[in-house]
Amino acid sequence: MPTDYLSAREAAERLGVSAATLYAYVSRGKIDSRPGADGRSREYRTDDIERLIERRQAGRGAAQGAAHSLTWGLPVLETRISLIRPHGHYYRGESAIALARSGASLEDVARLLWDGNGDPFASAPLTPWPAPVALLLRQRPLSPLERTAAALPLLGHYNPYAHSHDAMQRREFAAQLLRQTAALLGATRPEQRPIHQVMAESWHRADPAFASLIRSTLVLCADHELNASAFATRVAASTGAGLHAAVGAGLAALSGPQHGGAAARAYGFIQRALRERRLTEYVRDSLRRGDELPAFGHPLYPEGDPRAALLLTMLEEARPRLPGWTRVRQLVGAVKDATGREPSLDFALAALASLYDLGGDAPLSLFAAGRMAGWLAHALEQQDYGRLIRPRANYAGALPARLS
Repeated sequence: MPTDYLSAREAAERLGVSAATLYAYVSRGKIDSRPGADGRSREYRTDDIERLIERRQAGRGAAQGAAHSLTWGLPVLETRISLIRPHGHYYRGESAIALARSGASLEDVARLLWDGNGDPFASAPLTPWPAPVALLLRQRPLSPLERTAAALPLLGHYNPYAHSHDAMQRREFAAQLLRQTAALLGATRPEQRPIHQVMAESWHRADPAFASLIRSTLVLCADHELNASAFATRVAASTGAGLHAAVGAGLAALSGPQHGGAAARAYGFIQRALRERRLTEYVRDSLRRGDELPAFGHPLYPEGDPRAALLLTMLEEARPRLPGWTRVRQLVGAVKDATGREPSLDFALAALASLYDLGGDAPLSLFAAGRMAGWLAHALEQQDYGRLIRPRANYAGALPARLS
């Protein structure tokens, strides 16, 4: 007689799927899970797994299968850029967590992700801002993301080699664009110094410890496989669009509330929570009202987002101890006690911005500056493939009269 619950390995083998797909089933409520006997692992309900197998064996149309794949489902295209595992993600086989811990810069990670010969940052030109872009930088009502989104097509217009087919030249343009993006987000100018130093000083902080924390954050944000913004970037690049247009599509996708907006919601949640005297009661009351507890839980990391865990550990290790850190830690504990969910990267970015008093735009600025390295990697890879991404739709509307 089968046991009531299976280990992750047993459950994945029985379903014939990867661990990531198993965790996606759990996140969608298709498989119930509970803590394992050792208190660290989790177990998965056998009846739910058997029910999924029966449904799959009963047959599912190809169109339905493709639709499922586009929502935290099965892989839909091949990439050599990044890999996600429950314990962390990898950039071309190298642990992003280890890179963040070891002192790697965003430029180091970009060289790795772009997979080319030579150093594109050594020869990438540094040019003054074109006049329209300089004017945008003086528009204070614009948010960093809006300013950057408006500037990208202008920068592409002033780049005479935006559609170059030379591999090294395209990577040099990518290096230039990575520096320009960080400067736009920080309302400063591109420099040859490391991007994390430029961004740290854009917040008027020359503290080496703070700059090191920004460096690690950018590295952790650099890529995360085929998320919505990376997919948008690849679709644009597959049409033959230049790098500026392709990453502009990624930036547009990031601006949505279901993607980059999660960090802004997490910042607001932390700000409100820090004003509360009793955090446990605040979390419970929020749940009773049906309020969102943003940036907790991640479908690909049911045991907790390792990117958030590292960044929060680094915040805890900061010396001197950051004012407000104890309250943030208590908030994390209160949510975990009430829901069992761990914080995601968006929460950690919001915590960093809150503790250093960087403002509500900072979490998304950090995310976008780091993720630009990944968007560029996906654009370059898709351009190398040279194929148009053109999926088909499963029409579910009214049929024309002659076909009905």
